[in-house]
Amino acid sequence: MPNQVEQKLIKPLFDELQKERFVTLATVDHETGGPNVSAISWVLAKDENTIYFSVDNRSRILENINKNNMVVINLIANESTYSIQGEAQIKVERLEEVPLKLALVEVAIKEVRDVMFYGSKIVTEVQYDKTYDKNAAQKLDNQVMDAIKKA
Repeated sequence: MPNQVEQKLIKPLFDELQKERFVTLATVDHETGGPNVSAISWVLAKDENTIYFSVDNRSRILENINKNNMVVINLIANESTYSIQGEAQIKVERLEEVPLKLALVEVAIKEVRDVMFYGSKIVTEVQYDKTYDKNAAQKLDNQVMDAIKKA
């Protein structure tokens, strides 16, 4: 049986993308033309057709998007793994109210595909821990996510 394909986020995925969380982002490398995968966490579903994420202005991700705007966000949620394919554009060069120089990227969703292999489900969500000052990390995370929500 083929996996489900949607043109927008289903409700459980939209709900999962209302807070900071671990996802991977695949872009086309601007130098090699090959795949480039990065882990990011400042991500938010603006609506069922749009995802925002924020990365450092010096990130290779931005250079890649400027050359080829096709991206895939890999999300582990809802007991499965999803490939969210879309077209990215830099929406804001520098987020205000954030002490770091971060860009805001908008992804217009074209396809959401359940890519979990047949006969299995995810039983544990991915967890991560910030390895620097916990209070500073929480403050920065709140600033970035608030700025993304205001965009």
